[in-house]
Amino acid sequence: MWFFQLMVPVVEILIIAIIVYYLLSFFWNTRAMDLLYGSLAFLGFFALAKWLNLPVLEKLMYYVVNVAVLALLIIFQPELRLALSKLSLKSKKYREITEFDKFLESISQSIYRLSERRIGALVVLENQDSLEDLANKAVLINAQFSPELLESIFITTTPLHDGAVLIRGTTIMSAATILPLADDSTHLSKSMGTRHRAGLGISQLTDALVIVVSEETGKVSIARDGIMTRGVKVDRFKGIIRSVFSPPKTAIPTSLNFWEQLKLWKR
Repeated sequence: MWFFQLMVPVVEILIIAIIVYYLLSFFWNTRAMDLLYGSLAFLGFFALAKWLNLPVLEKLMYYVVNVAVLALLIIFQPELRLALSKLSLKSKKYREITEFDKFLESISQSIYRLSERRIGALVVLENQDSLEDLANKAVLINAQFSPELLESIFITTTPLHDGAVLIRGTTIMSAATILPLADDSTHLSKSMGTRHRAGLGISQLTDALVIVVSEETGKVSIARDGIMTRGVKVDRFKGIIRSVFSPPKTAIPTSLNFWEQLKLWKR
């Protein structure tokens, strides 16, 4: 009995260490890591206020924490969802690799290769609202998505690089697509040009998810519902796309293609 009581602190320390290691390994080099640093600084400031016996400041910080917890759960919902999805008792080799998973991995690699090389890109993922009219006015491609095809389109020496690529499901619909510019782009920084304004504009008019790669900085931005998030890291990128387009867990006809299954689930 005494041996068990002696081992309890050791077990607790190991569990806490595993949890901290998992969180750090998941959020490392993501925007959430900056949040972790900010939270540690806030806790240090809170401890200092308590040590110096500043009751008013301590009370204000307590109220801020109550609101901040709810705000963080909403803002970082994609990351939390992705982190929880990785907590599986099954080994990775037993996980089902769906067509959507392959597409997500391929487009992520392609976008961040363009980002590393600072090649500007504008990619629109169609959701419920049809983008057929925009596609018909552009260069129709109607080809199965591949990283090589997407990256080759945005090479600056090709005639198709100036404009947006529209993707429906796992099919590249069109390239060199002209998008409407945002009427109100006051929250865009001066370093963001026409490509960002166009991405923001189509996100204001439709429910599409827009991916923008900056030619000047290489940063990846995502626009949705008229809001643009800049400097998105690869883990958050996957989390956002998965939270919007992830296919259902329930059984649906496997004879349908990915896009038909996705539309069936969203009804």
